[in-house]
Amino acid sequence: MEPSVLLLLALLVGFVLLLVRGYPKARGHLPPGPRPLPLLGNLLQMDRGGFLNPFKRIREKYGAVFTVHLGTRPVVMLYGTEAIREALVDQAEAFSGRGTIAVVEPIFRDYGVIFSNGERWKVLRRFSLATMRDFGMGKRSVEERIQEEARCLVEEFRKSQGAPLDPTFLFQCITANIICSIVFGERFDYKDRQFLRLLYLFYQSFSLISSFSSQVFELFSGFLKYFPGTHRQISRNLQEILDYIGQSVEKHRATLDPSNPRDFIDTYLLRMEKEKSNQHMEFDHQNLLISVLSLFFAGTETSSTTLRYGFLLMLKYPHVAEKVQKEIDQVIGSHRLPTLEDRTKMPYTDAVIYEIQRFSDLVPIGVPHKVTKDTLFRGYLLPKNTEVYPILSSALHDPQYFEQPDTFNPDHFLDANGALKKSEAFMPFSLGKRICLGEGIARNELFLFFTAILQNFSLSSPMAAKDIDLSPKESGFGKVPQTYQICFLAR
Repeated sequence: MEPSVLLLLALLVGFVLLLVRGYPKARGHLPPGPRPLPLLGNLLQMDRGGFLNPFKRIREKYGAVFTVHLGTRPVVMLYGTEAIREALVDQAEAFSGRGTIAVVEPIFRDYGVIFSNGERWKVLRRFSLATMRDFGMGKRSVEERIQEEARCLVEEFRKSQGAPLDPTFLFQCITANIICSIVFGERFDYKDRQFLRLLYLFYQSFSLISSFSSQVFELFSGFLKYFPGTHRQISRNLQEILDYIGQSVEKHRATLDPSNPRDFIDTYLLRMEKEKSNQHMEFDHQNLLISVLSLFFAGTETSSTTLRYGFLLMLKYPHVAEKVQKEIDQVIGSHRLPTLEDRTKMPYTDAVIYEIQRFSDLVPIGVPHKVTKDTLFRGYLLPKNTEVYPILSSALHDPQYFEQPDTFNPDHFLDANGALKKSEAFMPFSLGKRICLGEGIARNELFLFFTAILQNFSLSSPMAAKDIDLSPKESGFGKVPQTYQICFLAR
């Protein structure tokens, strides 16, 4: 027999043996899960709908904690409120590592406040929280910025004179301007071409990151990264935004007044100078660029997408919008802007916003974590650096906490007396040490923008409420709602 034929046969036999045996056992004792194929992992369990539905099916067989092989990587899944809280809150330090999202890893790598690990992450998070607080988080100044942005938005909607419009970019404008005022020290006009270009890049990138092709890339990134695809477009988009941030940093450097820092970038540059003699300094140029990108992207896209879902839901359920307007009229009236103090007197409005966040389920599989050390969890030994996905959707749709988890119903957050009712399963910002940095700003934005719009406008849709489609256009890392037209009619 020819040597080449013998070699081919040997390779085939070896491959068959691997198929029969499966993977060698991982160090430690991982939770159970479907048997993976060599190289392909649990590809056979996936479908075109993305990761979430397959994870639901696997959970039914293996319980709340199970292992799925994404390609060659074993990833532990946490499903349901109890499992997620037990990991991210009760064992917060052990589960505080950050895993990777393959399509953005070439840009973020291990830099910046969201995707870094270890001491770098701790230092950057402490700095970012303190600096954002100094420039508005939790202070009246951020409320005033949101109110000013709400005033600008209301004027833009008035100009439409009730004609149908797609609100996508205007919702992006208002949320981006809040984070821009903190990070860059300025807001942008809604017609600024550079600003609109950045917003388009964010919108397209979030859609692509949430696409089916990006989930396929997550399974086989080691192979697919050498070929054209969605991942290349995402990298080009994020690099263009980074180039803009780099230019802004240089302008800040040239005009820096050490006695009067204007924003996040100025404060970071001053810290860089202060620590330049420190051999283990984390305040370098790359961490600055990626931290600003992280804050800018997350601060823009999450709140704006939530608002888009929110007003789509108000078109679908107009009786809910009418009840919110009744509460607005009773508490605020029509002659002043809403304030954060109004929130405590508006339990129905607050419950509606909570329910919008719960139902829209913006980051359904959560941002990946990893364990920082060998960790015993529910009888399983997770080796250090094991990736962990907290499936946030499973908490936000947990039937133990929400009577009708798949139905939009603000009563999920109201008690028998109509007062606001909190829920342990409500975790749209995640939990624990990696909870969203901008949670406070986002909650303030959602309340003030939502109430200011409904204070000034009634809503209508070019289509009947029963025909409005709530299913997402993309559902992967994030959920992206369908584009839609809405009419803002002056009240």
